[in-house]
Amino acid sequence: MASPGQAGTPRGQRRQQRPTLRDVATGAGVSVSTASLVFSGKGPVAAATAERVRAVASEIGFAGPNPLASSLRQGRAGVVGVVVEGRVRIAFRDPFAISVLDGLAEELDAIPTGLLLLGQPANDEENLLPLIAGLALDAVVFSLCGPESSPLVDHLSARGIPMFGTGVPDDKRVTQVRIDERAAGAEIARHVKRLGHRRVAHVAMSLTARSVAGPVTPEDLRGDTYLSSRDRLDGFRDVFGARAEVVQTGDGSSVEGGIVAGRALLDRPAGDRPTAVVAQSDVIAAGVVIAAEELGLRVPDDLSVTGFDGLDLPWLPHRLTTMDQHGQDKGRILGTLVRRTLGGQRPRGVIQPVHLREGTTTAPPR
Repeated sequence: MASPGQAGTPRGQRRQQRPTLRDVATGAGVSVSTASLVFSGKGPVAAATAERVRAVASEIGFAGPNPLASSLRQGRAGVVGVVVEGRVRIAFRDPFAISVLDGLAEELDAIPTGLLLLGQPANDEENLLPLIAGLALDAVVFSLCGPESSPLVDHLSARGIPMFGTGVPDDKRVTQVRIDERAAGAEIARHVKRLGHRRVAHVAMSLTARSVAGPVTPEDLRGDTYLSSRDRLDGFRDVFGARAEVVQTGDGSSVEGGIVAGRALLDRPAGDRPTAVVAQSDVIAAGVVIAAEELGLRVPDDLSVTGFDGLDLPWLPHRLTTMDQHGQDKGRILGTLVRRTLGGQRPRGVIQPVHLREGTTTAPPR
């Protein structure tokens, strides 16, 4: 019969208790607070004492203070969640998303804190709730595009976790770093109109989670739309009217989506195709340029193309005319708002300026 404390444990495999910081302090002949300072590096400890503490820790197999206990004492988890629309891998394919994350990480490094990327499936808004519910988070950033509303907001608000976004979810509990999407969309459309273009088409990112590639229909503009896509479209229509041809990629912002849309708009007789295409992102615009040149059209001689974001795309043999929304600056602003909030402040949202950057992809029509 197994002795008390050994029930269910095979002979020779008695479970040993994890070494503690107190064990290290006792072995090194110092106080627990001194041992703690050695591991945190936040206080003056004599070099010989620190060396003795580390030697004892190594000898008894102490790996370091319990991070969960430390976070409970400090009242912080040391992690900021970043919700990205779609699968996480898509964020790494979008250079604008990367620039925003880079700026965000740069600011949060000063705390310091870690970033945890969380993919939000486009057609299953409830999918992320069970995962979020089990995570200790200091704040959550809704990065880039997404639907107007999210079930995560109620959950995070109830837990007292501060939230930040770039326009969505459109909720007063989320501190936003916005641009005036509609005004920016109208400004770049007016640039094309001033050049003399009248047959102009628009390529939108996905307008809803259910969007498919092809012409935009009235149903695409109903319900829970993606605000940035809808507002940029509204800005375009403010200039060229509701009858101008509009297609959407169906897969958000991607070069592949731009190529498909470009072929649909341009593989026509010269008199039927647009002389200019206004795209809702730079990578979509790059796809339209590629499609045009595959069809034997010259940019900008036969076709003008504009983008939106302000990216440098060294692999594209053109410098896009684009609306520059300064992605890295946007990330830095988000990070600053997070830092201030975690520091006990209550910062307001920010309206971020944008500017038109002319490149080599626009010219007057022939």
